[in-house]
Amino acid sequence: QVQLVESGGGLVQAGGSLRLSCAASINTNSLNAMGWYRQAPGKQRELVATITNGGSANYADSVKGRFTISRDNAKNTVYLQINSLKPEDTAVYYCAAHKIRGGVMYDYWGQGTQVTVSS
Repeated sequence: QVQLVESGGGLVQAGGSLRLSCAASINTNSLNAMGWYRQAPGKQRELVATITNGGSANYADSVKGRFTISRDNAKNTVYLQINSLKPEDTAVYYCAAHKIRGGVMYDYWGQGTQVTVSS
């Protein structure tokens, strides 16, 4: 079982920045990938960014150039640097860990952290 704890959310004005952190309870080197997802009120959860164990990052088109995902395996932590925030970025942001074991993908989720962007 993997436990994930997010932090760093808050209320920020449009154009501002935040850095979200996600601390994992296990060695993140054992995970195939980690990622950030978000869910706005009344909308489905969507992918924001993922990063593989090898450091390869992938972003949703809506956040490219503004968001940066990174990981520090020594601290078992993944980060999401969010710049140039827009009101439409308002959502609960969830950290996820993905591990393939026996040919099956297992997903683990954090409890989420609220990001609210005021215009």
